[in-house]
Amino acid sequence: MEHTVKLHRVQIKNFRLLQDVELNLEDQTTLVVGRNNTGKTSMPEVIRRFLSKNQPAFRIQDFSIGCYDAFCEALQALREGKEEQEVRELLPYIELRMFFEYDNLPNTQFGPLGEFVVDLDMNCKEALVVMRFELSGGDIEPLFEGQNVPNPEDNDARTAFFRVIGERIPRLYKVNVWAEDPNDMDNRKLSSQEAIRSLQKTDFIDAHRGLNDVTTKESNVLARILEVLFSTATLESADRKEQEIVKQIEEAVASIQENIDGEFKTQLETLIPSLETLGYPGLGDPELTTETALDAEKLLKEHTKVRYKGYNGIMLPESYNGLGMRNLIFILLKILSFHREFRAETESHGVHLIFIEEPEAHMHPQMQEVFISQLGKIVGDLNKRHPEEPPWPVQFVVSTHSSHIANEASFETIRYFLRSSVNNEKPVWKTEIKDLSKGLTDISEADKDFLHQYLTLTRCDLFFADKAILVEGTSEHLLLPEMIRKLDKNYTEGSRLLSQYVAVMEVGGAYAHKFFDLLNFLELKSLIITDLDPVKEDGGKKCIVHDSKGTSNLCIKQFFDGDSCVPDDLIKKPECALVKGLIRIAYQFPEVEGGPCGSTLEDMFILANTEKFDVTGDTPKEQEQDALSKAEKFKKTRFALQYAIDDLQWKTPRYITEGLKWLAGGSCSDTKNSGDKDTSTRGEGS
Repeated sequence: MEHTVKLHRVQIKNFRLLQDVELNLEDQTTLVVGRNNTGKTSMPEVIRRFLSKNQPAFRIQDFSIGCYDAFCEALQALREGKEEQEVRELLPYIELRMFFEYDNLPNTQFGPLGEFVVDLDMNCKEALVVMRFELSGGDIEPLFEGQNVPNPEDNDARTAFFRVIGERIPRLYKVNVWAEDPNDMDNRKLSSQEAIRSLQKTDFIDAHRGLNDVTTKESNVLARILEVLFSTATLESADRKEQEIVKQIEEAVASIQENIDGEFKTQLETLIPSLETLGYPGLGDPELTTETALDAEKLLKEHTKVRYKGYNGIMLPESYNGLGMRNLIFILLKILSFHREFRAETESHGVHLIFIEEPEAHMHPQMQEVFISQLGKIVGDLNKRHPEEPPWPVQFVVSTHSSHIANEASFETIRYFLRSSVNNEKPVWKTEIKDLSKGLTDISEADKDFLHQYLTLTRCDLFFADKAILVEGTSEHLLLPEMIRKLDKNYTEGSRLLSQYVAVMEVGGAYAHKFFDLLNFLELKSLIITDLDPVKEDGGKKCIVHDSKGTSNLCIKQFFDGDSCVPDDLIKKPECALVKGLIRIAYQFPEVEGGPCGSTLEDMFILANTEKFDVTGDTPKEQEQDALSKAEKFKKTRFALQYAIDDLQWKTPRYITEGLKWLAGGSCSDTKNSGDKDTSTRGEGS
């Protein structure tokens, strides 16, 4: 039976935006997604620092913003004469808690994990390692010496205070490591960084890989990885085949060395003049000779370059290949080098954690999609090469901004990093990590499959957007950019939708409701633009709004579940009834109170521009019928292209304008106070 140890989850406190987060890890590949500045880079950085062989170089800037007030509170408690322990509990620290899950391990075969198993519960299969950057014992007074609690309103005093504290932290803070009983935090055992490094090997492939194009200076990024592969193969614990290759390389170099020590040396010595010919008194004539020594490792390091096979015997430098291909080769070679280093080490680690940051750099979309699915296959192939050894216990954490990579992965592997406000009155932020494997448990498997397939097929960038718009069909999708441009003319730069990252998805009225749970879970402010789809009765034929007694639109029915969905009631709903949480629905309603109402974008577009389309009819019902008849003469795509490109002199239907206003500015009250006419009821004019 296979013995397994996995890093199951990680908790981080007080490091930059990671004020208090938990990251659950998959057995093999965990995908980290989210917008910019949400803490995705900070997560591997804090692990890198705690597991570094050097003293972790944390600074005051690395503490979460919320910690700053805690320093002041600790000083206040000290000045009030509180006990040392009470003051210490107020002092900020940076903490990393790593939970290792193990299975099928006999008590005598814990290996490096045994250092951290301190519980006596035979049913417990989890070991907890805690690493904390905190004030050393007895250093409370030195930390605050000569300092007074700064006035919260005095920015200069606070700046001076934190400058002093910041200078003292590197000297007075240190890293403490201990094993802790997962079920009893008081049951601890002191340990060391070295012990955790024996348990877990950690490697990083950073986003900046030095693969930029060069024109005059050759890049040797790939060649440097060969140095690592060679060095690893020279170790006594390396694979025998690799050792044999190194031996053959060294024998080849030795053969060249024999030639150098012969005729080459004789000819070289003729270049050295006799010192006595210089006539310097007392110098004598010490005989000079030459020695040229070749070292295989130095030859590889200083004189070996990666080449691509060209034509006619001409070899091309590594920089002549495309950046995407070089990036992929670099990542694959790094993974191979990490694998060989792991196999070559004399003491086996329980876990090998590899962080890969933004693997999509320079890759075309198809290459990005293949990458995430190939990681598991790469590990399988490497394990097959060593059938006599235990499988490589590697876990990958991949952070990406690529919708192609994110949508190719299953929901269960995705961790969504979201930046949220700590204080509504101040611009203070923290990170929340949303685990899709846990947050979407209420969604049926059929709907999960639909969402995953939809996101994959449409290459949707939902995980990286600031806001989202779900539209009915192609017409809305094509006309939307111009509609937004028309609206943005009335807004300042910061409020314009075109200056925000808005994901637009074409989902139709029959499927939009399937996205409700996902949008709410991602806390993504979203506008759903759909059609009223009036029918004469439930399940009946389509008709104009004035003749309708129901709607066939599933999205509307789901949104107003339990409420009347008769079109006459829908068009009279107040503005705030159209908003649920962070989602607002927009469907057709009259441009003026009591006026005609369309049932699709096209006929509502015509009714919003009656003079342009010469709409006729003495009653709203007749106007609805005329607009519908005119709309049916257009092909939907042709209609949208004409008014999205050729003819821009038109007015956006009011139901879309109000929806976009909400998306751009916020809540119902924001819309009322923005200077526009009150839109709290659907019957009022614009």
